[in-house]
Amino acid sequence: MAYPKVTVVGAGQVGATAAFLMLEKSLCDVVLIDVAEGLPQGKALDMMHSRSVEHFGPKVSGTNDYAETAGSDVIVVTAGLARKPGMTRDDLLTANGRIIRSVVEKAVQTSPDAIVLCVTNPLDIMVDLAWKVSGLPAARVFGMGGVLDSARFAHFIAQETGADISTVDALACGAHGDAMVPMPRHSYIDGKRLTDLLSADRVRELRKRTIFGGAEVVSLLKTGSAFYAPAASIVSMVKAVLTDSGSVMPSCVRLNGEYGIEGVHMSVPARIGRAGVLEVPELDVDDVERTALQESAETIRVSIASLEAMDA
Repeated sequence: MAYPKVTVVGAGQVGATAAFLMLEKSLCDVVLIDVAEGLPQGKALDMMHSRSVEHFGPKVSGTNDYAETAGSDVIVVTAGLARKPGMTRDDLLTANGRIIRSVVEKAVQTSPDAIVLCVTNPLDIMVDLAWKVSGLPAARVFGMGGVLDSARFAHFIAQETGADISTVDALACGAHGDAMVPMPRHSYIDGKRLTDLLSADRVRELRKRTIFGGAEVVSLLKTGSAFYAPAASIVSMVKAVLTDSGSVMPSCVRLNGEYGIEGVHMSVPARIGRAGVLEVPELDVDDVERTALQESAETIRVSIASLEAMDA
């Protein structure tokens, strides 16, 4: 059986875990690439040793050479420095900007028809940079942030209320970071609006914990950052592309007037399929939500300008 081909750039915890989950779901063949010699090869071999146990059909290979990634359907970019305790996503701006420029240019050169899914932090700024470097249409370059943030929001809602996680439909939009905008009015438990079920104070606490959910993981781990939930979020987006599902999921996409925001990459609900971003259906937001989204977008715009000034 022929499988689609997905390249995962970065063989660290996030990239390797995402690669393994894609194999276990029999979604695609995977090429794991990293600058560290032996690292992607060793992890790929280890995964292949599990094939007879897990009974998956696709194959994974490890490499340091972008030539072996040629013809990829999707390029997932996880390469970059991870946060350490006390470090914000913006602290990573300069270093990871250099990495994104290098890997996106090389990966797109060998796979010009690919969809690019960026995961590197600070996410929204790196997606914008990846789009500019790639030269691809905006619909084919987007980021994973909103799916992860929404998953964290859903967990905290379920934990707070005792609801079964399968009945929770949560949504977080905006920047992937401190300017995140969890959307309790657009989050539900068994079809019931969260704001109708919890007090304003309880909702406020859930929103706060969601915004700092990634930092909480970093502080507990002490070395490294989250990788299981990010990897699962990546795989859900890759699946939407490869199966052309048209699923609506919060994705870091380029906005062109939606919510009164122009020319910024930020997480909002978007329809994802084989061609990338198929549509950005607008939520029915109130004035408070619209203002929060616009303020979040402004923080991203400032960081993009900062990165451009560093490069000038």
